[in-house]
Amino acid sequence: MSIKLTTLGMAPPVAHGLVRDLRIRWALEEVGLPYEVELIDFATLKSEGFRKRQPFQQVPVYEEEGLVLFESGAILLHVAGRSEKLLPGEPGARSRAIAWIFSALNSVEPPLNQLVTVDLFQNDEDWSSEARPSILEAAERRFTALESYLDGREFLEDRFTAGDLMMTTVLRIPRHCELLKGYPNLDAYRHRNEQRPAFQKALNDQLKVYQATTF
Repeated sequence: MSIKLTTLGMAPPVAHGLVRDLRIRWALEEVGLPYEVELIDFATLKSEGFRKRQPFQQVPVYEEEGLVLFESGAILLHVAGRSEKLLPGEPGARSRAIAWIFSALNSVEPPLNQLVTVDLFQNDEDWSSEARPSILEAAERRFTALESYLDGREFLEDRFTAGDLMMTTVLRIPRHCELLKGYPNLDAYRHRNEQRPAFQKALNDQLKVYQATTF
């Protein structure tokens, strides 16, 4: 078995530790699967050859024994399905862990990405200042719900699963404004999961790549 993870060899500092190959690196470290990393540049990312591997020309791309996967959520499900370390064997618990993956991607991540857009990438546009209050309100609603749910809980379910892995990477998105500081249960949950050795290994490996390049 040979696993190859393709991602960018450089990224702007604001994205360090947030590029989505981190999710897959972390999952592979948790389940103990060896993998190699292929680093590409932006020219390769936009090439027709890469489009055949990833129709939307984004990273990461996962390849294993002829299987080519894209979208971090789909890749995470594939990797997590290889071990009960990330997806429980009991059907109900497994389904709930998967539900949390979709929750992180569909309910929590969108307003956080929008907040980053208006704060960091399009903050000089007239519409961004008008849109920010409603975007912030949407993010805060999600955080309030999670803050309440995590009261008295260490993880989203009775142990760490792929749902926690995905949710933690999503919660890292608004670090530019420290939005999580107003939600102590949620902030502690993120911090607790980031202390896992597999996360630390995955993060350090990603950051080493960026430290060796200039953007």
